[in-house]
Amino acid sequence: MKKVEAIIKPFKLDEVKDALVEIGIGGMTVTEVRGFGQQKGHTEIYRGTEYVIDFLPKVKIEVVVKDEDVEKVVEVIAKTAQTGRVGDGKIFVIPIEDVIRIRTGERGEQAI
Repeated sequence: MKKVEAIIKPFKLDEVKDALVEIGIGGMTVTEVRGFGQQKGHTEIYRGTEYVIDFLPKVKIEVVVKDEDVEKVVEVIAKTAQTGRVGDGKIFVIPIEDVIRIRTGERGEQAI
C-alpha cells in the first residue's frame, strides 16, 4: 500500500476529488495548508500598506491506495490539477506499512 499526498491549488480541489471518485477512490483526507516553492509568495497592498505574503494557500489531499492503483491515482491528480503555471503543486508517494479500520479491526488492504 502507498499513501499519495498531493499539494494543489485550492480552486482545483473539486475537479481532483471528482476525478478520483470517478476512478473508484472511496475516501480521502483534505487539509488546508500554506506554503511556498518556486512561487516564493507575492506582495499585496492593503489600505496603502504593502504586505509580503510568503506562504500561499494550498490544499493537501491524502489518499491511501493499493500498490497497483498508485500510478492511476498519480496520473489522474497530475492531469486534473495541472494549470501549466508555477505553483501547480507536488505529488508525493509514501510507503504504508499497515492500515487498521478502528470500527471493525480490519487490517491491510481490507481497511482502505
